Amino acid sequence: MIGISKLYRGTVEPSDALRYGRDSRHLPAHLLQFSADKKPVVVWNVTRRCNLKCIHCYAQARNQQFPNELSHDEGLRLLDDLAEFGAPVVLFSGGEPLMRPDLPDLAGYAVAKGMRAVISTNGTLITPRVAEQLKAIGLSYVGISLDGLAPVNDRFRGVPGAYRRALEGIAACREAGIKVGLRFTMNRMNVREIPGIFDLLEAERIPRVCFYHLVYAGRGSDLIGQDLSHRETRQALDLIIDRTADLHRRGLPKEVLTVDNHADGPYVYLRLLREGSERAAEVMELLKMNEGNSSGRGIGCVSWDGAVHADQFWRHHSFGNVRQRPFSEIWTGLSDPLMSKLKDKKRYVTGRCARCRWLDICAGNFRVRAEAATGDLWAPDPACYLSDEEITEPPERSH
Repeated sequence: MIGISKLYRGTVEPSDALRYGRDSRHLPAHLLQFSADKKPVVVWNVTRRCNLKCIHCYAQARNQQFPNELSHDEGLRLLDDLAEFGAPVVLFSGGEPLMRPDLPDLAGYAVAKGMRAVISTNGTLITPRVAEQLKAIGLSYVGISLDGLAPVNDRFRGVPGAYRRALEGIAACREAGIKVGLRFTMNRMNVREIPGIFDLLEAERIPRVCFYHLVYAGRGSDLIGQDLSHRETRQALDLIIDRTADLHRRGLPKEVLTVDNHADGPYVYLRLLREGSERAAEVMELLKMNEGNSSGRGIGCVSWDGAVHADQFWRHHSFGNVRQRPFSEIWTGLSDPLMSKLKDKKRYVTGRCARCRWLDICAGNFRVRAEAATGDLWAPDPACYLSDEEITEPPERSH
């Protein structure tokens, strides 16, 4: 996760994280990515059921009952363990998490145990009553997925009216006083929607947006040919940076982030250098604190059936199941060779990743994407769009 507004517009300084000792137990939510202990943010896919039919769904969700979901009591035991372990955030996802009737009770329990509870949703089921319920339990944030404006979004989501209902969900959250933001997965079929998404942020007074790079998992594997080229990715990043800067200049600051491609960090830093920004050195400090991709270390996933994964996209490999062993034990155990290597994966990457001068702040980017594209878990991530010159230029020329 790369904070474009934090880095490029200076809404966060290195001293902000240092003030809290970079301890995830005490850091405000917007500074968690700079923690030193990297206690995992845990994505819990509470259900595989969903009322939409998204063409890029990593969970391959459908509108049907799936067997073997963790029961309510099993979920409470999971949350007890996560709280004791020190997980700072539980992100309730799916499928569509609001299709699970006890979602408010589970999220409220997480909050009562001292964790931040957030949900990732398509937004179509958030009525004013649901929003008030989510506010009452202390939910920290609602991330609502949109893939463009109405025609494009509804085509991606596979259900007419999904866009309209998502906007109604956003309005309900805003009226209830819940922080709400957008989640947008970039690809060739919707990249031209980015300006419209920024317009929507402004028109609907939405404070946050995350632009996700495509990961080849689940139904998203079928879209590998629709991923942005390196040139198109750079153009998209420049557009996101420019629109973020424009909002800040006009006194309409938004929290803008990109997710699932840590090449974005060096890209922002190099752009600041080209522009002669005095902020470049501070950005480098923040990128070092961030430490790049953290799958298997600073982010983890528990599936609907209790299986533990390195992140929500890595469903083809499980480290164990919370029905047999607590998450905390699975996560800290190193008997699984992959878990052991992910804790220090910079030692195992190959090719241009191994030679890259940004390795310490990128950490080899997304291993699951490299595996999906090449069959080799430790090969270079094909979505890295930095040129050979940008990754090998002597460091003294960039400071």
